[in-house]
Amino acid sequence: MSVRRGWSRPRGGSRTSRTAPRPFRGISAPGAIKDPSFRRSLALFRAFMHEQDDPDSCYSLLARDAADQVEAYDGPVAGRTVVDVGGGSGYFTEEFRRRGAHACLFEPDMDELGEKPPEAAVVADGYLLPLRDGVADVTFSSNVLEHVADPQTFLSELARVTRPGGLIYVSFTNWLSPWGGHEWAPWHYLGAERARARYRRRTGRAAKHTLGENLFAVHIGATLRQVRARDDVEIVSARSRYWPFLAETVVKVPGLREFATWNLLLILRRCPP
Repeated sequence: MSVRRGWSRPRGGSRTSRTAPRPFRGISAPGAIKDPSFRRSLALFRAFMHEQDDPDSCYSLLARDAADQVEAYDGPVAGRTVVDVGGGSGYFTEEFRRRGAHACLFEPDMDELGEKPPEAAVVADGYLLPLRDGVADVTFSSNVLEHVADPQTFLSELARVTRPGGLIYVSFTNWLSPWGGHEWAPWHYLGAERARARYRRRTGRAAKHTLGENLFAVHIGATLRQVRARDDVEIVSARSRYWPFLAETVVKVPGLREFATWNLLLILRRCPP
């Protein structure tokens, strides 16, 4: 399993050591903003535009927003066990800890952990987590699914470590999203190899992602059908993570959803065995 950074996969991965995040001028934290809303989407998009020069502020804002979403669906995380799978250098884990959760980070890529990973971070593959069954109240995976070759096995492992009745938060960037090609988007619409070649010409360096190696073409319709067919989870919500209005409605429209969703957020509930 491999995970990467970017607006197309915002999840808290940064190799820069963290300092106190600087707030963006004129933008409140998403926790004080209605979700979904244009104001929230604008705040997150503007943060992404500063990802390279101010990654701490970008990913700290995203982590607060994601934690707000978890609590909106499942109540306060204080005192509960949260397992962050593929969380990079730990922005999400640290945000959950700030809210009083017993949060642990499991990340397979040493480079993604960065210079100062959270205390007790574990190098582990998302296909085989070193956890007993049902240990987590919340299992959290932000923008990892498009980076795994076998999404169904990955989801099975998230379900396994979640207690019956517990929450599973999964988001991913679908391939036909404008951000689907990650750093070489939106040119992926013209073909992955052509997009990668353009990226190299423009930047002078090789692209970080290669389709079929560390990035996979995951589609919303197929993913929803696969999840609905499972007997270990039920869907609480399937929505666009960032879309500013009708976040659940856009996901219900075949065809359109593959382009307009941007990033699919699945809120799942672990079923009793």
